Amino acid sequence: MLVLLPPSEGKAASGRGAPLKPESLSLPGLTGARLAVLEELVELCSGDEEKAREVLGLSEGLRGEVAKNAGLRTAGARPAGQIYTGVLYDALDLASLDAAAKRRAASWLLVFSGLWGAVRVTDRIPSYRCSMGVRLPGLGALGAHWRAPMAAVLPEAAGDGLVLDLRSAAYAAAWKPKGEVAGRTATVRVLHAPTRKVVSHFNKATKGRIVRSLLTAGAAPTHPAELVAALRDLGYVVEAQAPGKAGAAWALDVLVDEVH
Repeated sequence: MLVLLPPSEGKAASGRGAPLKPESLSLPGLTGARLAVLEELVELCSGDEEKAREVLGLSEGLRGEVAKNAGLRTAGARPAGQIYTGVLYDALDLASLDAAAKRRAASWLLVFSGLWGAVRVTDRIPSYRCSMGVRLPGLGALGAHWRAPMAAVLPEAAGDGLVLDLRSAAYAAAWKPKGEVAGRTATVRVLHAPTRKVVSHFNKATKGRIVRSLLTAGAAPTHPAELVAALRDLGYVVEAQAPGKAGAAWALDVLVDEVH
């Protein structure tokens, strides 16, 4: 199973570990595209700070993120699972998983990123600030930059198993499963049951809890229909819609009564 996650905007500090080694990251087919973004981002943030803030969409209070990006080549690197924070990752709480669940997380989870394309939670990266919605002066829109490299690499990473897609729209734009991979892909919305509306906070928290539940239980469905059954066995209320045509993904709605 491959679980596609969005990153978090906020990130933990890099710490004092050894600096980034781009060639050591998973999915080596993305290395060239990663280096292109890294080089331009470092150059941008090493120059005019106001221009960098504008390009990256940073408020005055986030001015320090520009300097952080400028130092990416020498900053300490930590496992991505420790760098990404926020609501989804708090609910997932990788650090508290038992050994078997951590092994599943290392194998199953893939975090999408405007800078790295996609990384495993065990890949060592520095803290950074660069969302998929950024348009860098030389490379243009990052979503478009990543499409060709992702299309070349991700189908192999998906293998022949289930793809559980929990990404937000901006990150989903970087790679859309096609063909038979799409037929074994499930996208998930989390809805407040009384209103049937998506609310950002509990949408993220519930997605984190869903992944944690699957990791902890050792559930490894190989098809979206099996995923629906597994989630229901774990106590989730799920409505599923099978694709109406070939090359489309399953759509799952998880209904939650309380907003938390």
